[in-house]
Amino acid sequence: MYDYDLLVVGSANADLVIDVERRPAAGETVLGGDLAVHPGGKGANQAVAAARLGAATALLARVGDDAHGRLLLDSLRAAGADTVGVLVGGAPTGVALITVDPSGDNSIVVSPGANARLTPADVRAAGSLFHASRVVSAQLEIPLETVVEVVRQLPADSRFVLNPSPPRPLPAEVLAACDPLIVNEHEARVILGDARVSEEPADWARLLLAKGPRSVVVTLGAQGALVCDAAGVTRVEPVKVDAVDTTGAGDAFTAALAWQLGSGSAPAEAAGYAARVGAAAVTRRGAQESYPTAEEVDALCCADPGDNSRTPGRGLDQEPGEQRRGDSL
Repeated sequence: MYDYDLLVVGSANADLVIDVERRPAAGETVLGGDLAVHPGGKGANQAVAAARLGAATALLARVGDDAHGRLLLDSLRAAGADTVGVLVGGAPTGVALITVDPSGDNSIVVSPGANARLTPADVRAAGSLFHASRVVSAQLEIPLETVVEVVRQLPADSRFVLNPSPPRPLPAEVLAACDPLIVNEHEARVILGDARVSEEPADWARLLLAKGPRSVVVTLGAQGALVCDAAGVTRVEPVKVDAVDTTGAGDAFTAALAWQLGSGSAPAEAAGYAARVGAAAVTRRGAQESYPTAEEVDALCCADPGDNSRTPGRGLDQEPGEQRRGDSL
């Protein structure tokens, strides 16, 4: 019935990466290593990550008619993603300036370039892609009005996944379509604003769910993730690895989660798999170059004796020892 497991609507950037001993403070200059150029952007990252895992994936995006645009198209095609929806020309390809410290943490500044020219009209013109896709995923490195149009073009039987990054207030129409809304701590704080009355991530998840999404996932880095829906809040335990570079790991998590949900996995089970994908990604440098195949994800699971991805999870709204049916990780 569907030609694609996942349609990603979003950004495509060239990542300009510099290793630094520490990230600079305001007004400070630090020396870094040699500049490295990698294909990136949240939309392209998700498309490559899903395709590497074996999902039939397409990307709707804009790139410039330049070397960075060609780099991105080559990376997408090499991963097996369909580039029929990638529009070329009109503005330079977007660029992300990234510094990475020795712990693998990063800071990112994005120049949108062609991403800012992905319009609601482009979305409407790609209607056939929406009807051919089981799940549609988006981010906020493209104009918000374009994301609104994505929601309006969704077929009734398609699932919509949103990572609101960089975060901003979201219209009720967009929130109501999210299944799930995927946020990290920073994104949760921005979206909740004054409504964030607790320091407990489980409370953030419940407050976000009350804003209208059908489900919410809060990623907590080395602390794992939380899945929240009408049944309650469930914790997804982290997979312990030695992080080298966290660039693009959240995109890998989102892509894997979207694909698994579209394949029929329960939310906590899908998030457990996505956590393994994200963990595999941080063990390598770069974004798209770091993304694992399904076989590599399975190998990580088997190699990590502490991984509980096949162990039933306990909902945070349950008493210890009580197991919610269908919440296995």
